[in-house]
Amino acid sequence: MSKIQFIEKDGKKEYAIVPIQIFDHLVDAIEDIEDIALYKAAKEADDGARIPAEVLHPILDGIHPIQAWRNYRGLTVQALAEKAGISKAFLSQIENRKRVGTIKILSSIASALEVSVDLLMDDWLPPPPPSYEDVTGNR
Repeated sequence: MSKIQFIEKDGKKEYAIVPIQIFDHLVDAIEDIEDIALYKAAKEADDGARIPAEVLHPILDGIHPIQAWRNYRGLTVQALAEKAGISKAFLSQIENRKRVGTIKILSSIASALEVSVDLLMDDWLPPPPPSYEDVTGNR
């Protein structure tokens, strides 16, 4: 490999001229250092939360997050209801979007499923009541 040449100004090394192989190696090393810094920053910012595909896909398909997590954990409605301290019927109504659980109830369910409450939140809103026109057929 060729030697590095230096250009001096006032008796001090001002520039280095390097063979292309060394230059390419230095560019690769700098990119590696940048990647390591980005990895460390991402790792420090990581809160550890992960949503397995077995949970995410059903949620994206319209399944309530509680039901998706329950299925992932291999729990029946009865088993989760007992662990959360609520009735099987109430849990079923929440999963079927017929009722909305309070924060206290959702916290109990989250604890039973070993997930954070925010992972159980459902953006579902109950449909508006039917209009007079829908019910009677009259305008």
